[in-house]
Amino acid sequence: MTDVAAVKAALKTQAIETPSWAYGNSGTRFKVFAQAGVPRDPREKLDDAAKVHEFTGVAPTVALHIPWDKVDDYAALAQHAEERGLRLGAINSNTFQDDDYKLGSVCHPDAAVRRKAIDHLLACVDIMDATGSADLKLWFADGTNYPGQDDIRARQDRLAEALAEVYERLGEGQRMLLEYKFFEPAFYTTDVPDWGTAYAHCLKLGPKAQVVVDTGHHAPGTNIEFIVATLLREGKLGGFDFNSRFYADDDLMVGAADPFQLFRIMYEVVRGGGFTPDVAFMLDQCHNLEAKIPAIIRSVMNVQEATAKALLVDRDALATAQADGDVLGANAVLMDAYNTDVRPLLREVRSEMGLAEDPIAAYRASGWAEKIAAERVGGQQAGWGA
Repeated sequence: MTDVAAVKAALKTQAIETPSWAYGNSGTRFKVFAQAGVPRDPREKLDDAAKVHEFTGVAPTVALHIPWDKVDDYAALAQHAEERGLRLGAINSNTFQDDDYKLGSVCHPDAAVRRKAIDHLLACVDIMDATGSADLKLWFADGTNYPGQDDIRARQDRLAEALAEVYERLGEGQRMLLEYKFFEPAFYTTDVPDWGTAYAHCLKLGPKAQVVVDTGHHAPGTNIEFIVATLLREGKLGGFDFNSRFYADDDLMVGAADPFQLFRIMYEVVRGGGFTPDVAFMLDQCHNLEAKIPAIIRSVMNVQEATAKALLVDRDALATAQADGDVLGANAVLMDAYNTDVRPLLREVRSEMGLAEDPIAAYRASGWAEKIAAERVGGQQAGWGA
């Protein structure tokens, strides 16, 4: 039998990192849609993130993106976060929005371009030093569009050299999280297209390099929970970028497309010992149509619900059914947990934490949306590249 008190205690320890860019404007490849009250600078993004944490109680850190969140004084930005009950989380690099990176960044055939990209990554580690951030998160848009465009093996050599230099720069308590994406924007080869490529590089680099799994960056039908289980088994799962996709990318809220998949992933996290601070639970989503803050609150709640169901799996009964070869019985144990309505349990958890039982309703009643719409007038709203 599952110990409900233990489940509640575990849920109270969960921490879900929200991304600064999710508070800004975003859109499709054809149009970025502006909304009233969107932050104009990183400090206003943190102000909004503080509201998510205020009403959920489990979103204490915010990931930054450089240069979108560039400021003159990162220590002061960290202080701004601390004053609002937050900490600065992963530092995300950007080597994909510069004309020099047309043919790649760290894998580019031109050594001068590679040097520029590596220097940016090293500057991101400097920012980590100033903010107290522990994670450098790397995603590369590098790849080729046509057969013969570049030497596939040479690009892997260049990637390895760049990662090694940045790895050596990491300080005590800092680590590198390498993300993968099976295609886009490169249409022929992508230089870090899958978890195996990311794992191979991280394995060679050492213990400070780990793989981050973006739940949207897989081909349809990919068994993501298998990847999670394997990386946990190897001690190489560094974190998640949570989101959803119906087709091939990550532009929807986590749990929106396939909540059952999210449950299966979270079960492997729990079963594999990954429900610890060593595995970062981060959101990475584009809120194109929906209001930003309520969407992020809802996303946090979706992760909480999947986690609660995963924690409710009767693992003793499941192990017995598996050992007996009881295929349907084992599946029924998982389905019983998944079909459990955990919302009353989570309302109890929030109440015991001194929070409103319904975070969305509490946010709407707070008047924050009306306040920022009235006050944030003029200036340039934050968004892609701003």
